Amino acid sequence: MPLRDILVTAIVFGSLPFILRRPHVGILMWVWISVMNPHRLAWGFAWDFQFAALIAGVTLVSVVINTRERQPFPITGVTFALLMFAGWTLVTTWFAFYPGEAYAKWTGLMKTMLMAALIPVVFRRHDHIRLLIWMIVISLGYYGAKGGVWTLLVGGENRVWGPPNTYIEDNNALAVALIMIIPIMRYLQLTTSRVYVKLGLAGMMVLSAVSALGSHSRGALIAIIATSLYFCWKTKHRLQVLLVLMLAAPIALSILPEHWYSRMDTITNYEQDSSANMRFNSWGTMLNIAKDRPLVGGGFEVATQEVYNKYSPDLSFPPQVAHSIYFQALGEHGFVGLLLYLWLYFMAWRQASAVMRLTRGRPDLAWAHDFGLMMHVTLVAFATGGAFLSLILYDVPYFLLMALVATRVVISRELRKDAQPTVHDASHGVSALPHATSPTARAG
Repeated sequence: MPLRDILVTAIVFGSLPFILRRPHVGILMWVWISVMNPHRLAWGFAWDFQFAALIAGVTLVSVVINTRERQPFPITGVTFALLMFAGWTLVTTWFAFYPGEAYAKWTGLMKTMLMAALIPVVFRRHDHIRLLIWMIVISLGYYGAKGGVWTLLVGGENRVWGPPNTYIEDNNALAVALIMIIPIMRYLQLTTSRVYVKLGLAGMMVLSAVSALGSHSRGALIAIIATSLYFCWKTKHRLQVLLVLMLAAPIALSILPEHWYSRMDTITNYEQDSSANMRFNSWGTMLNIAKDRPLVGGGFEVATQEVYNKYSPDLSFPPQVAHSIYFQALGEHGFVGLLLYLWLYFMAWRQASAVMRLTRGRPDLAWAHDFGLMMHVTLVAFATGGAFLSLILYDVPYFLLMALVATRVVISRELRKDAQPTVHDASHGVSALPHATSPTARAG
């Protein structure tokens, strides 16, 4: 019996008693299974074992029975937009070109959104949220470090790929996921006092960036540039960051082979690149679907020959997925779906801004301020890298958005405490707190 299969199975089943007592442990285990996909690194019975379903079932039971370990689901701009988008995908699935295939994709998205929605319900403290962020970082950082070392060893000759049968199996998807998570690694580095942890995170960030370059993804290169520019603009340590980039970039680029540069050159000469033209044709197809069905689009799974025969601008290209979160939302869910999807991330941006504004000048809440700032950088990475990939179903962005909501809830509770005036009770010699709270300190 393969050792990896036994190890993964032992960890999952060993965690179940802890999940029954602490539902947030169940979310952590779900994130580990769905983001890192450790069972895909095994080659025996664990490969297709339904670990995620098992963990989800036990977690839901734990949420129900452990009333003291949960809080009400917060209705904020982000959560309301998430619910609206989720509801609209149900409508588009009902009216999809292929309802059966679309329903299978929709159920997968709903499972992700359900578990993500539980994050602000069961992650009630700062240390809970930090554990969640660490789990996401370690789960993706493993592939970043592994891919970075591989790129260095082979001189970038071979592309870096993700774990098979996952959202990040494709080299482009893995690269964008790593670029998204580098700012979150930086957040952890900013909020730890342990030198060895800072150094370890620095190494993980460098290797993840090298891995993203080693993927040979042109979209990833654009995302790296956009993310670096935005980070340099927003950080207080601008000179130090620029110095690191000036020193690291030439070293990283020097190890890459000539054919890597030839591939990147097609960004400026896209008219002559068949892959780029195939993407343009896919975007045109999605746009034509939305024009024909402006409200509901075509539903999930529209990349078929039958659909392309009707909507493709150029039939010389084979059916392709949307290759863009924006055109994916447009073609699959119509103009309404695209607006709801954009609204979700616009509200996330505002949520991160609100977190930074409310915690500015508060050393005790500096962790939340730094997280809000790094979420801005992550959103820039996803917005640029996702422009070239179909990543609407990818779970990590939803986990991070709900971690941001949980952060807002925690700091709002702290701000309410501080807003309550202290009244001295002379008869008992103690301070009493009135029940009134500040109307501006809600989690919304």
